[in-house]
Formats: sequence, structure tokens, C-alpha cells
Amino acid sequence: MPAAFSVLTRNRDFRRLFAAELVVFGADWFVMVPLLVLLPELTGSGAWGALVLAADTGIIALLLPYTGTIADRVDRRKILILANLAAFVSVMLLFAVRSAATAPLALVAVGAIAVSKAFYSPAASAALPNVVDPSDLAAANTVAGSAWGTMTVVGASLGGVVSSVFSPYVCFAVTAACLLTGTVLTALIRRPLQAPRGAAEPAQSMRAMFEALRYIGARPRVRALVTVKSAVGLGNGVLTVFPLIAAAHGVGAIGAGLLFAMRGAGALVGPLVMRPVLNRPAWLLPGLAISMGLYGVGYLGVAFAPWFWLVLALVFVAHFAGGTNWVLSNFALQGEVPDELRGRIFAVDMMLATLAIAISQLGVSLFIDQVDQRIILATCALITLTYAIGWRIATRRLAPVAGTPEQADRFDIRD
Repeated sequence: MPAAFSVLTRNRDFRRLFAAELVVFGADWFVMVPLLVLLPELTGSGAWGALVLAADTGIIALLLPYTGTIADRVDRRKILILANLAAFVSVMLLFAVRSAATAPLALVAVGAIAVSKAFYSPAASAALPNVVDPSDLAAANTVAGSAWGTMTVVGASLGGVVSSVFSPYVCFAVTAACLLTGTVLTALIRRPLQAPRGAAEPAQSMRAMFEALRYIGARPRVRALVTVKSAVGLGNGVLTVFPLIAAAHGVGAIGAGLLFAMRGAGALVGPLVMRPVLNRPAWLLPGLAISMGLYGVGYLGVAFAPWFWLVLALVFVAHFAGGTNWVLSNFALQGEVPDELRGRIFAVDMMLATLAIAISQLGVSLFIDQVDQRIILATCALITLTYAIGWRIATRRLAPVAGTPEQADRFDIRD
């Protein structure tokens, strides 16, 4: 573990990129957790929370094919800075959400923030290998994977506490400050965030995306890696039920924040504990299948757990698996895909994952006011389990994934 985090002390630019992601991810939760509690209180319906989550993920999914192409053609540093500034402006609209009549403004604001994140995410993922040496890529992925989990713990738990003690609007102010901080940190990065491009005229956006799709279609291992996150995505509708679980146990906004915090804690600890898998290509595909299955098993337990402390523990286990799934697949893709295609491939990867999340959350929104929360939780869990089994059957004969550029040299990258 100290070896993994030593890349932070040795590499100033990676340290700044990591710190920028910390505050940006924290800002996200200082918006979402208060809104998931505030909107049902204003409107009297749990469907509004599901709609906010679905708007966030659905818009990102629709835009990622385009934004991934932009990440391969435009200075990624500029993309990250402008995305944070646009999100800052969008957060200002949330201060107008004060009643049921103004609740739709929350969807507008979250949608605009989602547009910013659609530009930010593929650019940040594609830039990571450019700010570290190849020998540090595994450690950097482990550390970078901890950013989301760390700030889900901090942002979600503090978001719930600050929202309960003060108000959701104080949380929105914290979000704005975090986004400005992330902008400054990104501007201080000195290394180029992409490899030099040739003088050839860049391809049109659609043609560039079709090039990436052809690349995926011709490589079974890459196809496997860009579909693996969808298992957890299709079970992600469980997040919509978090405020209802907290209410059922009598713990309110603080309890909802704790549930999201345990989600983040699992996503943080999972990649750190499972880091040895990154150096063993033969373990990556089986490890991905196991992580998907464990996510489903964890939420099956949540559906029937009688005590809130047990619910928290099972949410931790589920997202220990989910965080491991995310980091393993990202690391493997970075080793498999060349830099000039990486932004587009990550865009497709994230598009499929976020589209699965949006479908799951929209599906839950249709039933959340009519169906028992335990049935919703169990259904989402079983969908993930079924997907995991099918994915493993389909990928069981693939050659080991090349997890780093050095390992890639020892495998046939054409599969």
C-alpha cells in the first residue's frame, strides 16, 4: 500500500490531477445527497430522486460518444478546466429550488452538471497514463481509483450531515467552492495530458467514433472490458432506494449520507486490497466476474437485512466489489488501447456503464412509489448476478488481459 501511494509523493503532476479529482468528486456528492433528500420533501414523491439520478447518468451516456472524441482531439487540460467552470455555473441554479413548483429546476441543473461531467470523465481517464511513467501506471490506477471512493465517503457523509444540520443550500455553496478549487489544481499540471498528434487532419466526430467501434469490434478482450461495468450499472437503481432505507430505519438524511458513505468506503478499499490482481493478467477476467457477482450478492443481503448496521456492512461489501470492478477494467483498458484511441474507447466504456445505470434508475422510478423497497433491491441484485454469470460464460476462453504497456508486449493485442 505505501508503494502504491508513493507515486503521489514522487510525481507532482499526478498529485495535482489526483487532488483535482478529489475535490470534483466531493462536489458531486454535496449536490446529489442533499437533493435526494430535499426533492422528496418538497414534492412528496420518491420518484424525483430517481429522476435526478437518471438525468445525471442518462445525459452522460448520450454525450460520451462525442466527448470521448473531443478528449482525443483537444487539449485535455483545457477540457477539464472548462468542464469544472461550466459545472460551477450550473450549481448556481440549485439555489432557486425552494418548492414543488421549482423542483424541475433541479433536473435542469443536474442535467447541465452532467454535460460537464460527460466532458470531464473521459478526458481525465485518458490523461492518467500521460502524467505517470509506465512503471507507475498500476500504482497510479490504484490511487486514482481511490479518489472516487474517498470523496464518496467524505462527500456523502458530510453532505448528509451538513444538509441535516444546516441546509441543502450550504451544501451547494460547498460544491461551488470545490469546483473552483479543482479548476485551479488542474491548471497547475505541467505535463502534456496527451501524446503529440500527427499533422494529419483530424477525423470527423462520427467517423472517429466509428473507428473506435471498429477497433472494439475486432478485439474480443476489449469488447469484454467495455461491457463489464454494465453489470453493476444495471443494478445501480438500488441507490434510489437509499433515502427510503434510511427512513425505514428512522435515521433520515444522516442515514442516507451514511449509506452513500459506505458505498464510497467499499469503492475505496476494494481497489487498494485487490491491487495485486493488477500485476497478474491471468487473474483480471476471473476477478472481474467475481466482483460483479459479489455486488449482486451484497444487495440481495441488503434487501432482507433487519438491522441498519448490517445494511451498512452489506453496502460496503457490494461496493468493495463494484470499486474493484471499475479499477480492474480501467487498468486493463489502458494497457490494451493506444493513446490516440483511448479517449474514445473510454467514452464507449463509460457510455455503456452510464446507460445501464440510467436504465436501472428509470426503471426503479416507475415502481418506487408502488413496490416494496425489498423487492426493488432484490430485483436489481438478481439482474447483476445474471449478467455476471452470462459475461463469464462468454469470456471464459479469452486470453489473459495485458494489464500494462509492458505486459501488452507479451500478448497479441489483436487477440
